[in-house]
Amino acid sequence: MLLPLPDHDFDVTEVAVPWQVLTSRGHDVVFATESGLGAPAADPRLLTGVIFGWMGARPEPKAIYTRLLDDPAFRNPISWGSVVPSSFDGLLLPGGHAPGMRQYLGSVALQEKVASFWQLDRPVGAICHGVLVLARTADPSTGRSVIAGRHTTCLTKTMERSAYLATAWRLGRYYRTYPAYVEDEVVAVLDDPALFSRGPRSLKRDDAIRDGAGFTVLDGTYLSARWPGDAYTFARRFDELLG
Repeated sequence: MLLPLPDHDFDVTEVAVPWQVLTSRGHDVVFATESGLGAPAADPRLLTGVIFGWMGARPEPKAIYTRLLDDPAFRNPISWGSVVPSSFDGLLLPGGHAPGMRQYLGSVALQEKVASFWQLDRPVGAICHGVLVLARTADPSTGRSVIAGRHTTCLTKTMERSAYLATAWRLGRYYRTYPAYVEDEVVAVLDDPALFSRGPRSLKRDDAIRDGAGFTVLDGTYLSARWPGDAYTFARRFDELLG
């Protein structure tokens, strides 16, 4: 499994939970950063609480992240440039919204690797802002986004706007990674807006046992999810997709 990351600011839950679920089921997770020099770091606000200890990651994902820090694969990532797509059985694209994510979300070098992997028709999973990597990755045969004709979800405009409005008075544009909302950018690359699914309005989170609150969209070998509250369901369904 290939799991690329920025040097810092990725979402704690969207990385730690899939790592835990997939490694516990026998998959090897290989991490990759732009340079491959040193372990990446999660968004620190999500570990301490975004605002007055509120809106951060839940205790269980934070505990998993603490264990992840000792994983040799995490401490010694490969570089994006050294990735050989055909060497991997699956690709996971996590999200995060803090400024450091732009290194990963906007990387042309990473998009080239993702485009090559997409051509293999092997499982690809993207959650939250991670869907932007796919939206921005062009299919060499068509010039359109690789997900142009796929059913998908991502961080919804309602979720992104609500988090921004609740925190802007203190944190400014911390929850607005780009001027455009993630949902707007993703929908703009789709052949038909009807391919996009926002999922239920509830902000209940799934957990290590139950999938009930989690929401994902599957289209062929492509699985997408909206936010950290879907992470457990997303990881378990990606494991099923790997077969």
